[in-house]
Amino acid sequence: MEALAVFGGGSPCLSSSITRSSSERICSLSYTHNPTIRYSRHHHHLAAFPSTSHLFSYCLSRPHAKLRTKSRIFLPHLVAALENVEQTYIMVKPDGVQRGLVGEIISRFEKKGFKLTGLKLFQCPRELAEEHYKDLKAKSFFPKLIEYITSGPVVCMAWEGVGVVASARKLIGSTNPLQAEPGTIRGDLAVQTGRNVVHGSDSPENGNREIALWFKEGEIIQWTPTQEPWLIE
Repeated sequence: MEALAVFGGGSPCLSSSITRSSSERICSLSYTHNPTIRYSRHHHHLAAFPSTSHLFSYCLSRPHAKLRTKSRIFLPHLVAALENVEQTYIMVKPDGVQRGLVGEIISRFEKKGFKLTGLKLFQCPRELAEEHYKDLKAKSFFPKLIEYITSGPVVCMAWEGVGVVASARKLIGSTNPLQAEPGTIRGDLAVQTGRNVVHGSDSPENGNREIALWFKEGEIIQWTPTQEPWLIE
C-alpha cells in the first residue's frame, strides 16, 4: 500500500511502501517538542516548514526496532500558531480625507477581520513627512511628495493581525491606481499615483517603525475583539 503526503501544492514530500518483508519501512507524520533532533537518514523534514519546528518527521526503522519519536496526531491549528501576529501602519492621505473616503477605507480593513489599535486625525508637519519618506529623499519627486502629504490632514491608523502587512498591501493595490486590480482601494477609488489615497507599510519592520513614528506612547490600545474566535482558530 502506498502512503503519500503532499503539502503546499509542490512535488510529493515523502512516499513510502508498507510491507511485511524484512525491509519493512514505517512512515509517520509526527509532532515533537525535541529541539535536538538531527538530520540523518532516519529523519527528513518537510520543506514547507522550518527545520526547527519539527512538526513533521519521517522515520525509518528496522523490524521490531522501537521508533525514536512517538507519533502524534497533527492538528491544523498548530500551523496557525506558527504564523506571526504583525502590525502595519495605514494612512489615509490628504486626498482621501478631502474626498470623504476615511470610513470606506476603515471598513475594508474591519471587514477583512484585522484589529484597529490606533486611530487619529493629524496634520503632518514637514519634519515628520521627511522622516517618513527618507528612503525617497534622492528621488526627483520628493519635494512634491512632501508638499502633498503636508497639504491637509491625514488619518493615521495602526492595524494588527496575522499576516496583516502583506494582506493590507493586497487590499490597497498597486502604487499606480491604473494598474491596481478592481476591488482594491486604489483600483476602486483612485486614478493617479500622485493621488493614490492611502499608504501602507511594506514590511513588518517598517510597520513597527512607522507606528512608532506617527503614534505617541499611550496612543496604541491593546484589546481583544469579541469576534476574534470566529476569525482565528
